[in-house]
Amino acid sequence: MSRAVFLLAFVGLAACGGDARLRDLRSFTGGPDEFSVIPGKELQSPKDYASLPTPTPGGSNLTDPNPRADAVKALGGKPGALVPGGVPTSEVGLVNYVSRNGVAPAIRQELATEDEQFRKRQSRFTKIRITRIDRYNQAYRKQRLNAYKEAARWRAAGANVPSAPPEDH
Repeated sequence: MSRAVFLLAFVGLAACGGDARLRDLRSFTGGPDEFSVIPGKELQSPKDYASLPTPTPGGSNLTDPNPRADAVKALGGKPGALVPGGVPTSEVGLVNYVSRNGVAPAIRQELATEDEQFRKRQSRFTKIRITRIDRYNQAYRKQRLNAYKEAARWRAAGANVPSAPPEDH
């Protein structure tokens, strides 16, 4: 009898912790978040001190980390092509072509609103849970792309498709 009461109390208390978010990435320790610390680049002596840019308050300097540019460089790209808020000159033709039928100016806000409504609908019946669960994959499972089926579809259409590792069964 006491086991049943204990189990019922445990399930009842676990159901009280409802949270509509799909991903819970909070740290539950009292310490600092070690992943938020980004080390600066090494200090180097310039070849010519006269060629250094004029310091600007609140601006960036040569030792500030730039993760996006560093990733592009590590992957063999051109970090100089990253134009903040603009389009690199090498991609202007592509952008003009894909926007030939018009561009919705508030598309990001519209998609964010629609996605928030979708997530609310998906989490409607998931408030009661015994343990913390990441519900992201459950919510978006119907929108997930099966890479193996897509590769087979493109191969059947005659396209050259790179090989992939075997499926896990």
